Amino acid sequence: MLQSRALVMALILLLSTTLPEVHSKSVFEKDRRDWLVIPDAIAAYIYETVNKMSPKVGQFLVDAAQTPVVVVTRNFLIRETTKLSILAEQLMEKIKNLWYTKVLGY
Repeated sequence: MLQSRALVMALILLLSTTLPEVHSKSVFEKDRRDWLVIPDAIAAYIYETVNKMSPKVGQFLVDAAQTPVVVVTRNFLIRETTKLSILAEQLMEKIKNLWYTKVLGY
C-alpha cells in the first residue's frame, strides 16, 4: 500500500523539478511563460506533506523526481509549452492590432 502511494507521488512529481526551484517560482510573474508553475507548486505541497509524515518516502520522491527520465521529460514539456506560449502571445498581439485597426479604426 505504501509503495503504491509512493509511486503515485512519484508520478505527480513527474512535472516537478528540484524543490528549491519550485519555491523560487512565482505563479503571478507577469513575464512568466512556464505553464508548469502550478503543477510544480502542487508537487511541492504534496512533497512537504508526505515528507512530514514519512521522511523516507519524501526522500524517495526527491530521488524519483531527479531521475534522468523525469528530468528529460520535464525539460521537453517546458520547452514545448514555452513555444506554445510565445505563439499564443503573438496571436493575441495580432488580434489586438486587428481589433484596433479594422474594428475601432485607430
